Amino acid sequence: MSIIGVSPDVSLAYETFGDPGDPPVLLVMGFGAQMLAWHEDFCRALADRGRYVIRYDNRDCGLSTTFDDHPVDMGEFIAAVSSGDLPAALAMVPYRLSDMAGDGLGLLTALGVERAHVIGASMGGMIAQTMAVSAPERVLTLTSMMSSTGESAYGRPSPQAQAVLFGPKPADRAGYVAAAEKELVWASQRYGDAAVLRELAAASYDRAYRPAGIGRQLGAMILSGSRADALRELRVPTLVIHGLDDTLIDPSGGRRTAELVPGAELLLVPDMGHDRPRALWPLLIDTVVAHTG
Repeated sequence: MSIIGVSPDVSLAYETFGDPGDPPVLLVMGFGAQMLAWHEDFCRALADRGRYVIRYDNRDCGLSTTFDDHPVDMGEFIAAVSSGDLPAALAMVPYRLSDMAGDGLGLLTALGVERAHVIGASMGGMIAQTMAVSAPERVLTLTSMMSSTGESAYGRPSPQAQAVLFGPKPADRAGYVAAAEKELVWASQRYGDAAVLRELAAASYDRAYRPAGIGRQLGAMILSGSRADALRELRVPTLVIHGLDDTLIDPSGGRRTAELVPGAELLLVPDMGHDRPRALWPLLIDTVVAHTG
């Protein structure tokens, strides 16, 4: 693991797998999740198929730059958004998805990578879409996984999933790890595994427990708005992957993304939720390798 400056204000923690001479693949993680959520075995399996894999921590997560001098009170922010007080909500959040997309592009530049295949999951899919829209010349292909378009009518969470997402998390290690089991609500109904969730939670807590960044990342997602018009004009080869068991971002989010992007390929995966079960890695890796070939 290394840390590198990608702009005057942001440094990102990152890790690479495989041969730098192979086609580069940038993995962009989602809301509140460290790069560990792109499992090391998954990254190595993709590298073994001839890809130079780069995973990283988004800003305000893991070991990358945090913005703790801009605290966000989640209650006040949600109240402002719910009441339609957009100026107040905008004033609370120091960055948008466009800034997070700039981080990813800056990482490629810092690593000497001119163009890359970009794969984003959940919020990472939103960031990846924004990268492709803002700098299509830098994105060889786009893969948007378990994500949506920023339109409020699509990809809505179930009430149960939303309650877990926004519910308070214990600050102590034992409580935090145990609470990870609640994420089964959006996992694969067939392959969901509480032990796997606890293992990731423990590793993430021990590496860098920084809950304050969650509010800022959430604000960036909500306030960045719809990408629908821009996606209609996108000419980057696009693959959309979505699990049919996903209750955190409903599959309508993936369907809508594929509907908007001209020529996009849509893969709806049975037995996959808002996760990437190991049992489905062969399918996911085969599909990604074919798309980035």
